[in-house]
Amino acid sequence: MTQARTEAGQWRIRPAHRQDEPALFDICLRTADAGADASSLFGDPRYPGLIWAVPYLIHEPSHAFVLTDGTRTLGYVVGTPDSLAFEERLEREWWPGLRAGYALRHPERASDQDILDRIREPERTSPDRAAAYPAHLHVNLLPEAQGQGWGRAMIEAEMASLKASGAPAVHLGISLANEKVVPFYVKLGFREIARDQAIILGRPL
Repeated sequence: MTQARTEAGQWRIRPAHRQDEPALFDICLRTADAGADASSLFGDPRYPGLIWAVPYLIHEPSHAFVLTDGTRTLGYVVGTPDSLAFEERLEREWWPGLRAGYALRHPERASDQDILDRIREPERTSPDRAAAYPAHLHVNLLPEAQGQGWGRAMIEAEMASLKASGAPAVHLGISLANEKVVPFYVKLGFREIARDQAIILGRPL
């Protein structure tokens, strides 16, 4: 894994472990508002991580990595080489428990309803997209870890992992409110392949 010496200590990207789960919940929350802190938008701080981070840590652990400075976890990247198979696995092993546990939940803040809707009816990758770009990934870094090359390093680590599992191409989604980050991904070889409720970028592996 990529590593570099800084004044803060030994920064490195390493495989994620189950004990990283609280950090993934926290980082996902603090980046869920188009890259900004979404703490004020959710009545339950675990909501974003239940959708976009922790299912991957539990059900695709070999493709989950974190960035640490030796003391804190500052970022994560997660993904799957086969989006359709992963979604079927979650339908069997992840969503039923959440549906039962959150069945009586009601929205308390602005973005709660979206999460509750996603638990009841998870978003699915279209067959056409999955055929052309079967893998997908999610990456998030806290502000203090941004602008230092770690985002690129984490995505490259994830893409290497997905490629090693046989995935020929990967896609990711970006919030329409966060379009400013698209040039970063273009420099990494991604291109826009769709635009609906999010900007979808893809690239071959």
